[in-house]
Amino acid sequence: MTVQDSGKVALITGASRGIGYGIAEALVARGDRVVITGRGEDALKEAVEKLGADRAVGIAGKAHDEAHQAAAVERAMEAFGRVDYLVNNAGTNPVFGPMAELDLNVARKVYETNVISALGFAQQTWKAWQRENGGAIVNIASVAGVSASPFIGAYGMSKAAMVNLTLQLAHEFAPVVRVNAIAPAVVKTKFAEALYEGREAEAAAAYPLGRLGVPQDIGGAAAFLTSEQSDWVTGQTLVVDGGIFLNAGVA
Repeated sequence: MTVQDSGKVALITGASRGIGYGIAEALVARGDRVVITGRGEDALKEAVEKLGADRAVGIAGKAHDEAHQAAAVERAMEAFGRVDYLVNNAGTNPVFGPMAELDLNVARKVYETNVISALGFAQQTWKAWQRENGGAIVNIASVAGVSASPFIGAYGMSKAAMVNLTLQLAHEFAPVVRVNAIAPAVVKTKFAEALYEGREAEAAAAYPLGRLGVPQDIGGAAAFLTSEQSDWVTGQTLVVDGGIFLNAGVA
């Protein structure tokens, strides 16, 4: 089936695989063009081939690198002439363990990649296109950012900051740009393997909907938050969690 071109363009960070790729897939399926970022050239090339070379371009780099942020936005403008949507998905979680023993340098790295990079990309897209033309930003947060998250505390803190960054940008960028966040629970990706590998059935049993998330679940949510159907939604964090929060407080 031929998809009608929407005329819209999205920049999606950390999108060579996992949640980011699932979002890119959903936006391309509705007719958007996408610029995707990631650290590996080979993985990006493969993702672009799957999405369609006429619909996607990739640019490799580290999300926290300001030069990469500027280059990614410049590439989008060169290739497609606009950046209607920004999806801040790039993230890292290099440490598991109690907060009392957290290496502060690791904590700084987590914040730099998960939060500061998102602000940098938002500044770049705002100046290049959105300030004058409007659009939407979607920040990928996490349920770890809206609840206590044993053993991934640094990650949780950074995602809580992403939720607040969403509020700050939504207030400042209104009325021309809407800014929302998505807070997924465990999604089956390489990034989250440590949370379910070897015990998926056990992990899924805790979810009222009976399964872990898949990237397409988050893709659908991002597609909604960058659509006309959400034109009166800004500053919100959409929890996409398979119902896991329904079990809060239940022994």
